[in-house]
Amino acid sequence: MMTPASSAVALFLSRGYRRVMALGGDGLTRPLQEAGIELVPPKGRPQVDAVLAGWHPEFTMAELESACHAVWGGAGMFSASQTRFFATADGKALAPSRVISAMVKDMTGCRVITVGKPSLDALRCAGRRLGVRLKDLAVVGDDPEMEVPMAHRGGSLAIAVSSGLGTRDAYVHLPEKRRPHLCLQGVDELLRLCEDPAGCRK
Repeated sequence: MMTPASSAVALFLSRGYRRVMALGGDGLTRPLQEAGIELVPPKGRPQVDAVLAGWHPEFTMAELESACHAVWGGAGMFSASQTRFFATADGKALAPSRVISAMVKDMTGCRVITVGKPSLDALRCAGRRLGVRLKDLAVVGDDPEMEVPMAHRGGSLAIAVSSGLGTRDAYVHLPEKRRPHLCLQGVDELLRLCEDPAGCRK
C-alpha cells in the first residue's frame, strides 16, 4: 500500500533530509523511521530539515509554536494532503494536514509542499513502485480536487467515481481538458469495463 508517507520518504531521501518533525500518527511516522529518518518531537525550538503535517486532530498550540520555530529555523513545510475534507460515515470531516499547514503558513509565510495527492511527486512515486510510466497509469478517485488534477498533471488516465465527495456535476463547470476521461458510479463499474475491453472502447 502506498500512502503520503511513502512519497514523503522518497522526496526527503532525495533531498538528503535526515531530521523531520512529523505531526501525525503511526501511519505517518513509521515509514519515516523505517527509512532511517530521525523523528524529532514537536517541542521547543528544534533544528530539523522538514516539518510534515498529517492526520493529527490532537494538534496543540505548543506544537504549532514548535513547528513555526522549525520553519523559521530553515525547515521546509510539507503536507500529507491539501484536500479540505475527508469523506467519513458521518459526512465530510476537516482534513488536519491542510488546517495545520495553513496555520504554519499564515504565521511564517512559508511555502507548503504537498507530498500526497494531488502532487506530481506522489504520482511519480506510485509509478516507480509499480514500474509503470505515468502516461500508462490510471488514477481513480472520488475527490474532484485530488485524483483528477493529479492524473492530468502526469498525463495519466483520470477516472472519477461518485462514491465519495464528488459527483458528475462537480466536473461540469471545468474546462474540457481538466475534466476526467471517465466518470463512473463506482469502482465496480470500472471492473466491469475492464472485463469487457470492447466496452472500454465505447
